[in-house]
Amino acid sequence: MRPYTLKQIHTFIEVAKEKSISKAADKLYVTQPAISMQIKQLEDVFGIPLLEPIGRNIQLTSAGGAFLEHALSVNSELKDLEAIMAGHRNLGQGMIYLGIVSTTKYFVPMLLVEFRKLFPGIKVTLKIDNRENILAMLARNEVDLVIMGRVPQEMACDATPFVTNPMAIVSSPNHPLSRRKRLAFKELEDQEFVVREIGSGTRQAMERLFDEHHIPLNIAMEMPSNETIKQAVMAGMGLSFLSLRTVRHELSTGHIALVDILGLPHIGHWYITHRDQKKLSPAAKAFKEFVIEQGGPRIAVWA
Repeated sequence: MRPYTLKQIHTFIEVAKEKSISKAADKLYVTQPAISMQIKQLEDVFGIPLLEPIGRNIQLTSAGGAFLEHALSVNSELKDLEAIMAGHRNLGQGMIYLGIVSTTKYFVPMLLVEFRKLFPGIKVTLKIDNRENILAMLARNEVDLVIMGRVPQEMACDATPFVTNPMAIVSSPNHPLSRRKRLAFKELEDQEFVVREIGSGTRQAMERLFDEHHIPLNIAMEMPSNETIKQAVMAGMGLSFLSLRTVRHELSTGHIALVDILGLPHIGHWYITHRDQKKLSPAAKAFKEFVIEQGGPRIAVWA
């Protein structure tokens, strides 16, 4: 078998992700003929097609799907190798690929600022998405570490809690329930809610809570952003269930009210997580230790 190159593997991965030769060419800053040549050379090595055209797009053949799965694994192992070697060369340098669920964007950037004061040579690439998509990145080994609100059950992971995540029902300050005390959960049965999208950890926690109380969840609108939900709540569109760390400012200024429900807030935790078998680079280890040791006290001040 003729040798094939890492460049060809990397090119194939980008084409497979983009499902387009032209989009992959734009992303890799090369011409479309150069991309096509790399793919053809790779297919010639194995003697089978890896891609096939579908209209103006392309899709993977069955062989291409199998190749992509192993190519992603190889690419991830190479990134780990580079990170580990960089760490051995200079323990104050390196690269971290960090995935965070969108709710944590209220405090993770401040943690990164403090971390970089200690390790200015370490670069962090940040991926922000909902729980479902972040877990997919973790499964594909596209991120070294993840910060999320619930330990993954879908794969073997090392997950360490480092700070609490109180979650509760909030409303407009003009909502009738905002002025009542010690409400039973059943009082929420006829209320309309503005909720996060399916795949969000906040949405999952909310649905579990309503199921535990055998109360139907009446959804007025679904939104993919905590910021949009806060605006909708303030406008009186409905109640919502949010991490109190995301509404600290609005609660303190009176723009949003905390609804006094017996048994709430629900106290969860934020975890720093990685695949069980993941070989963390010195840079990633340093960040994990920083978050575990200093994350809680620092976040308590900010959010």
